[in-house]
Amino acid sequence: MIKNTAPVYIGVDVAKATLQMHLLGAQFEFANTPEGRAQLCEKVRHVPQAQVVCEATGGYERAMVEDLHQAKMPVSVVNPALVRAAAQAKGQRAKSDPIDAQGLTDYGARYQPEPTLPRSKVQLELAALVQWLRQLVNAQAVVKAQAEHHSALFVVKQQTELLQHYQSQIKAVEAKLEKLQEHDRVLQQRAERLDALPGVGRRTALQLLAYLPELGSLNRREAAALSGLAPWTRDSGTLRGKRCIGGGRAEVRVALYMSALSAIRCNPILKAFYQGLIRRHKPSKVALTAVMRKLVIHMNNELKKLASLPPVEEKKKNRKSEKSVAE
Repeated sequence: MIKNTAPVYIGVDVAKATLQMHLLGAQFEFANTPEGRAQLCEKVRHVPQAQVVCEATGGYERAMVEDLHQAKMPVSVVNPALVRAAAQAKGQRAKSDPIDAQGLTDYGARYQPEPTLPRSKVQLELAALVQWLRQLVNAQAVVKAQAEHHSALFVVKQQTELLQHYQSQIKAVEAKLEKLQEHDRVLQQRAERLDALPGVGRRTALQLLAYLPELGSLNRREAAALSGLAPWTRDSGTLRGKRCIGGGRAEVRVALYMSALSAIRCNPILKAFYQGLIRRHKPSKVALTAVMRKLVIHMNNELKKLASLPPVEEKKKNRKSEKSVAE
């Protein structure tokens, strides 16, 4: 007899408090707690060839995804916009947790998304530290902007203390990031490789590695698309619309924007590229976006070259063998 090896897709609509699961036509609801996630994993475990499909919900799905990965169960984290568009294409306009869970099951069966790969502990810690560092820097910027409009001595004193607190917190996070790199040689090499590029600092390099961990394993089109820097074609008949960017990962674009501003000043190649676009009467924002796209593609190529190099220990062995042969 031929065994059925087709995946059985299980849609899970993730909310802050609940997990709504659609399994083989039936609906189940679990609490989004360690106990509830354990019950969900146990339910999925008894389904042969099961593959869970859920949406990226800004963080509420991470604990469930980690639990499923630890239980060796495949799970696909998909773009909510694509799932909603697929539901609307079928004429489904109503929206509720059970309907969304069923929609995720249908999306999995129709489009068969690839399972999301588990992230290592180093990658998870790097993402958490970089996100917290970004929040601290943004909060510090808000306090600095507000400080200009206060003259009361008590308020000024409080703001000064708050700024000092933020600065100490930022230094502590940066020290933690340095320790993380010291304990992970691969992360350190990748960060140093990006940091060596003109216009890219260490903080930007770590942001790219946290928000775009696939960097170094993509082609040029995939790198631009995941960064949300690939221009969309909007042509129909005789209409020729403007090319626009969108989608992708907004955090990557924020990091690349600051690097691009620096690169058009200190990177001779990107500076000439930017000035050439300006001479052809391209808007400065369009030219800067093109620089951002060039920059992320160059970063991807540099990490590809790094991955193709032999390990450090092998290099030392090769040097020793060359010396022995020469002798």
